[in-house]
Amino acid sequence: MQRSTLTYADGALLRDGHPHRILAGSLHYFRVHPGHWADRLRRLAALGLNTVDTYVPWNFHERTEGDTRFDGPRDLARFVRLAQDEGLDVVVRPGPYICAEWDNGGLPAWLTGTPGMRLRTSHGPFLEAVGRWFDELIPRVAELQAARGGPVVAVQIENEYGSHGDDHSYVRHIRDALVARGITELLYTADGPTPLMQDGGALPGELAAATFGSRPAEAAALLRSRRPDEPFFCAEFWNGWFDHWGEKHHVRSAASAAEDLGGILDEGGSVSLYMAHGGTNFGLWAGANHEDGSIRPTVTSYDSDAPVAENGALTPKFFALRERLTALDGAAPPRPLPADPPLLAPRDLPVTPRAALLGALRAAAEPVAAPLPLSFEELSLASGLVLYEAEPLLPPGDHELTVTGLHDRAQVFVDDAPVAVLDRENASFTVSGSGARIRLALLVENQGRINYGPLLGQGKGILGGVRVERRLVHGWTVRALPLDAWTPRDTERAAAAGPADGRAGFATAVLSVTEPADTFVALPGFGKGFLWVNGTLLGRYWEIGPQTTLYLPGPLLRPGDNTLTVLELERLGDRIALRERPDLGPPQEYVETFD
Repeated sequence: MQRSTLTYADGALLRDGHPHRILAGSLHYFRVHPGHWADRLRRLAALGLNTVDTYVPWNFHERTEGDTRFDGPRDLARFVRLAQDEGLDVVVRPGPYICAEWDNGGLPAWLTGTPGMRLRTSHGPFLEAVGRWFDELIPRVAELQAARGGPVVAVQIENEYGSHGDDHSYVRHIRDALVARGITELLYTADGPTPLMQDGGALPGELAAATFGSRPAEAAALLRSRRPDEPFFCAEFWNGWFDHWGEKHHVRSAASAAEDLGGILDEGGSVSLYMAHGGTNFGLWAGANHEDGSIRPTVTSYDSDAPVAENGALTPKFFALRERLTALDGAAPPRPLPADPPLLAPRDLPVTPRAALLGALRAAAEPVAAPLPLSFEELSLASGLVLYEAEPLLPPGDHELTVTGLHDRAQVFVDDAPVAVLDRENASFTVSGSGARIRLALLVENQGRINYGPLLGQGKGILGGVRVERRLVHGWTVRALPLDAWTPRDTERAAAAGPADGRAGFATAVLSVTEPADTFVALPGFGKGFLWVNGTLLGRYWEIGPQTTLYLPGPLLRPGDNTLTVLELERLGDRIALRERPDLGPPQEYVETFD
């Protein structure tokens, strides 16, 4: 059997038998345009790191069951080889569950929507599905291991399982599945720094790491009290945090992050900065959390107040952490500092309305007839919108209309006029009847699948029914609208469905450039919607913030004219503005908890 590159003995981490520290940073290839992979890896090396770590999101590679892809933005092997070209080791975290504030925690919607599926357990159908996915993924990772000339020196077993459950036979099964498919490098688990979390996720005989953002001495003491022969490894040091729509932008001061990083290093520990470079939740890949019955969708930006900003700029935190990392005994000479990436000059782009909202969406998809509303899962729809329509007969007078099992947000129209916006907590409104049938339409948005906690895998759409008073509404037509799977032709067909009414719907703007470069896009006057650039869905925007700009990477642009297409759900503005800096919202200092 091949010996792993990283080993440990008497509490010390060794590389080929010599003392070593993992000085890693998280950088997710799936949150960075492939045209920027090499640049961002170079910036991690300049930060003073010797390793990059990345998750692998199953749903990103196998969106449709049986159609597994590793090309383009999914070319994991290319990303790993680019890291090797920069002199970086690589840690791979293949899940199958990753959390990462990623849609569905990385699990495919076709899997979690399977009736009776028991996620992250020894449930046979779940293990069989994981096995098929690992058959595709793990041999590719194995070929990139250091023992075979690649840069992969460690692989994580599952992900923070101790925050989820205590099915140790399941965790062992994942470990054995990795080994059986060729993983010979260091294996480790990563869990919160509490006895409960470590008890649930750690495995005898495998390195137990911790994830935290503060109190490193306490974490080190806990791990050493349980595993005295193992090295101290903070597998995620939370030097920043992510944001939800409608909240403030989480920040952590450079001084605070540097102090606790210093504490980890003073304990002799290895570390991975989470995130070193956060990137962007392009398309509809942002996940969601839940709290007290409410959903908390994650914003499009995953900047995370990281040392390398969303567009690659070097922040004050970068220099504060770099000072700590490069001062270590035996540290390699500091790498040259790359310049911040160029930006387009600010400008305003006039917007041309194209097609009214409901008319465009009706033209975009064929209707499916159903006696009751169909869920996203029943429509084999992972993300996007569903347009539900029916024609109930309403007696004269006011009537309460209620949507049961609404996940997540519905705009309600009566005879094509907007009358209400509903969500999980407020799913009723009053409608007036005249003794005739009304044309009732509900446009339901999946705002991101839950990525953490006991509601992982929860369904989307209308999971119950629609009632007028106590009476169910039957006879629906349903249109599935997979916005992030649309081709440019699909988007243009919807945008050209016309006529425009000036309120909501599709609109376009033209951006002319000589030399493509990055920019930040603001949509003043718009309410809520989605933005495509040359047919690629950049992400969601929403006036409630905190972020009010979207990062547009230069590789999505071409010399000449570029088309920006907006699908606005509520209120069209008259211009799109290119800004010279991001606006991620009013700041709020991050405070660590272990709920």
